[in-house]
Amino acid sequence: MGSDKIDADIRRGRGAVTNRAGRFEEFQRERVDDGWTEEPLPPFRTEVSIEQPRSVITKNSSPDLAFDRSLNPYRGCEHGCIYCYARPTHAWLGYSAGLDFETRLIARPDAAVLLEKELRRKSYQVAPLALGTNTDPYQPIEGQYQITRQVLEVLERFQHPVLIITKGALIERDVDILSRMAAKGLAQVGISVTSLQADLSRRMEPRVPSPARRLRMIRTLSDAGVPVRVMASPVIPGLTDHELEPILEAGRDAGAIAATYILLRLPGEVSDLFQDWLEEHYPDRAQRVMNQMREMRDGQDYQSGFGERFVGRGVVAELLKQRYQKACRRLGVTKTLPDMRCDLFVPPLAAGDQLSLF
Repeated sequence: MGSDKIDADIRRGRGAVTNRAGRFEEFQRERVDDGWTEEPLPPFRTEVSIEQPRSVITKNSSPDLAFDRSLNPYRGCEHGCIYCYARPTHAWLGYSAGLDFETRLIARPDAAVLLEKELRRKSYQVAPLALGTNTDPYQPIEGQYQITRQVLEVLERFQHPVLIITKGALIERDVDILSRMAAKGLAQVGISVTSLQADLSRRMEPRVPSPARRLRMIRTLSDAGVPVRVMASPVIPGLTDHELEPILEAGRDAGAIAATYILLRLPGEVSDLFQDWLEEHYPDRAQRVMNQMREMRDGQDYQSGFGERFVGRGVVAELLKQRYQKACRRLGVTKTLPDMRCDLFVPPLAAGDQLSLF
């Protein structure tokens, strides 16, 4: 790790410090100065390509999740969170989980059209649809493509429940839709706050709104009648774990009525990327952080078993869990939000449809 670090000026404003080829690639790539020009290598720029999938609803059967279906308008995420568990998915596209994940993005502009087709199927059984489970639906490029808003417009017309997980301030643009849906019990939002320290947050999640800005998002949504859950996620032992209670309290004070936490997850390439980042930004704490992580993962960087991947195991993990439970009781917040309504779901008339006599 660290031998193929990209120059800081070239990756300014990005999270990862390397851009190793994906695990399915036969060869490794490295950006180098070949000596033929005195001009510096260009910085990493955000590139967006278009994908036209055949379907957009993804199903899961995980007992750790409160939903069984999700929709992701984008692949890759410009937020650049170094800890993002979705980074390895870029390898399936032939890209790096490092800087490629933050700069080579994929948009699905037909997502709303495809969603409507899927919701109109006679076999469709309604249940809450989650947005933002893999990459953030309100990352910066949403301002241009507006795919998430188009999806919400479809869900509102169908009176279909939706759960959104985000760090992006662009969600405030859609308060009009979300407040109307929430009034019917059809919308909930989870806002992730990793740290209240602005400097740490900027290093760890370089293109995410500041912690203070995210708390204002909670207030805006809460004041509009949208149920909000503050998510202390991920909790990083030795780096942010001491902030668990302050984050939950700040979220509660901003209007959140529920709170959760998730322990740092380091699947696949994320482990090396995160360790490279630690060595660059917090070398004095790098070994301590990883030692504590491994203590909660049976000596490994990560374990994916159901029931433990979000919270870990062992004495330290149990203490963290107890702190969370005591904080929730003290602050008067719940662990989950109320169930959303599924009984209002009605596909609206499509062009050419006739009104029913009954």
